[in-house]
Amino acid sequence: MSFGKNPHVAKAEAAEQKAADAPDAPARQQAWLEAGRQWERASEREKNTQRKSLYAQRAEDARANAED
Repeated sequence: MSFGKNPHVAKAEAAEQKAADAPDAPARQQAWLEAGRQWERASEREKNTQRKSLYAQRAEDARANAED
């Protein structure tokens, strides 16, 4: 891990991939919820306001995907 990088971004992207590969609906929902949590954490740690808002939007999108 490099200094200055937000580790939650990679975790969120991995959770999104896990959701895409999930074999059933409950596993997919759980993975999307985890992605939402990780994007939220990434947003909280980000100092750049543009990326902070992008991560917050991706958290909302992930939670919306979990509800579908």
